[in-house]
Amino acid sequence: MSPLARNHHWIFVVEILFFGILLQNHMCETDANGSPMLKNMLFITNQTPLNSTFPSDVVYHDQNKTQLCFNISSEPRNTVCCSKNFNCNAKIELLRDNVYHLTLNETTLSMHDVVVLQKATFTNSCLPSRFYNSTGLILHLLDCLKTGEGNIRLSQDGLCGQNTTYDETTCKELTNAGDLSHVIKLDGRKKTCVCCKLPGSKPEVSLTLNAMDAPVKPQEATNVMKKLGSVLTMMGNSSTAAVKIGNITGVVAKLPQLNPPSLNFGFAGTGDVNILEEQTTQVGGFFRTIQIPKEATEMAVKKNGLYAGVLLFPNLSQKDGSSSSIFNNEILGIEMGAEISNLSDTIDIRYSSMNTSGFSAVCSSWNGKGSPNWTTDGCQTVEVNGSITCQCTHLTFFAILMSPTPTNISATVYKTLTKITEAGCGVSMFFLGAGLFMHFLIRKTKSSNATTILINLFIALFALNFCFLINKTIADLKNDSGCVAMAAFLHYSMLATFTWFSMQALHLYISLRKLSANTKHYIYKICITGWVTPAVVIIALLAAKKYGNIVIQVDDGTSENMCWIPDSSVHVGLNVGYYAIVFLFTFSIFSITVMQILHFKSKPVQDQEISASKTKFLSILGLFFLLGISWAFAFFSYGPLLIPSFYIFTILNSFQGFLLFIYYYHSTKITPEANSGSRTGSSSTPTVAENIYTASSK
Repeated sequence: MSPLARNHHWIFVVEILFFGILLQNHMCETDANGSPMLKNMLFITNQTPLNSTFPSDVVYHDQNKTQLCFNISSEPRNTVCCSKNFNCNAKIELLRDNVYHLTLNETTLSMHDVVVLQKATFTNSCLPSRFYNSTGLILHLLDCLKTGEGNIRLSQDGLCGQNTTYDETTCKELTNAGDLSHVIKLDGRKKTCVCCKLPGSKPEVSLTLNAMDAPVKPQEATNVMKKLGSVLTMMGNSSTAAVKIGNITGVVAKLPQLNPPSLNFGFAGTGDVNILEEQTTQVGGFFRTIQIPKEATEMAVKKNGLYAGVLLFPNLSQKDGSSSSIFNNEILGIEMGAEISNLSDTIDIRYSSMNTSGFSAVCSSWNGKGSPNWTTDGCQTVEVNGSITCQCTHLTFFAILMSPTPTNISATVYKTLTKITEAGCGVSMFFLGAGLFMHFLIRKTKSSNATTILINLFIALFALNFCFLINKTIADLKNDSGCVAMAAFLHYSMLATFTWFSMQALHLYISLRKLSANTKHYIYKICITGWVTPAVVIIALLAAKKYGNIVIQVDDGTSENMCWIPDSSVHVGLNVGYYAIVFLFTFSIFSITVMQILHFKSKPVQDQEISASKTKFLSILGLFFLLGISWAFAFFSYGPLLIPSFYIFTILNSFQGFLLFIYYYHSTKITPEANSGSRTGSSSTPTVAENIYTASSK
């Protein structure tokens, strides 16, 4: 056994839930005649003996050869019997009432049993004669020890057995547990034992490389991973090796050329690595575990890969210009000497004891080229009970990016806004769809330029409402590619809607100023601008891999998934900035047009004054939605006005589709002369009795 193994300790926490005698006659050995005899026993306690004198030498029973050692003096380990076949390197402390914390050397229970005395009292008259008696050793011992206080006997064979399993919940009380630990629970005469030994085995050899090679930047970690192959010659005939490079810890395992197995590694909090059994499902006790499937090892062997290496790089902070940060400044690198990708069985990296309060955690990877460009492609994030598992289909560097989550919204407000939004989207889609149906299937005449632009806005808004309604369903599927596509299409339809707001404003300005006459391919240029401009932005974000899943936190502890832009700085900077430009232009045109409407003088007929006022109001209201002014409530509200603005925006946009449909229906009821005039691109100052936007005169 190696010196390292000999230094391991067994720690026992014994919960005493009863008062009585628990000193049982375990027959573990036999004498020369084959008769059972008691195993040697070491007596310890957490108390200082008062008014009791325990024997310091071995108490020996001549007939059954049982030796007793009482390491219960004011100076433990100085007892004479400790040097005679007894291992007295035992520590004991009382954690709380009837709960003891014992630290025992690994070989202690293999040499002898251990008895914990709850009260250090002894009857001196019992020794030595009654212990040398040929019969009744146990009865005499109980009398002498006054065991009515309750004593506990620990036996390697009789108490813990050989088939105990790790239980993370039970063992987490042992904050200073050694590598070989157990928790023993006693309830009356019922005893249970849970193994607190971390699963798996140590690598066969330990290698310490030059600490000067330890990287200080993420880019330098790439060189370290590429050099892992050189470790194989240092391993000799060993198949596994623990690797340490400064503060970097990891493991390298040789891959057999025939039938390579799956590989499982566990990283303990101390940085030590264990080799876990194949197909193990018990990973408790490790703060990081890595499971490499058989598919990956077979693929590596086919591509001449000779090893699998996993290194944990701590303290590699990175500033990527975003609000995201790397969890614990920790990067995990996996290398197999060959390119591994497109796995059907994922590589699972489990992070335990994760505190993500106030943050959104996303599994990300970096290919190791150039400056770190973290992406969620090929990795799925699964968060369950405080642990996060990254399920990835390729090998590279991995980390968890932590992004601040928005301030939790009230559950009542969230549910109310959700219901209004869903109902509003449904109503808007119905009327937008009705308008599109009328335009493409019922319309008899050729549409004007204004109507064509309005129909393009209908299409963008319909797509936006549809994408929003199905977004949550797609996000809940937990499919990365599907979520990226959903986020990109939702973003495109939103930016396209903004762009068509500006196209509406541009055409209105041109019509009012009579600037569109003789403009060649005018409507085609408008359409190309309206659909291509947002597409350029979306393509750039797709190339930068900025789309993914986000989590919306609610103050009642629940959350909702959404396919969108995880990086809040990109979302705010791009979308608010994009709409701000559109808003400045559309609001300027809106203000100019409103002034013209208000100063326009209708025919001097008394009966038409009320009708003219209504027409002015409806015209202004139509322009308000036509130019997307209502969206300002969503983008330009902060602080105490945020929630009221959300309500105003949600309610107003619930009617947007309906009002635009009414606007479209009214705008198509123009005379053929006006329609033909609009096709030439010329326009005169509109009358209030007509649609101010689509109506024009020769």
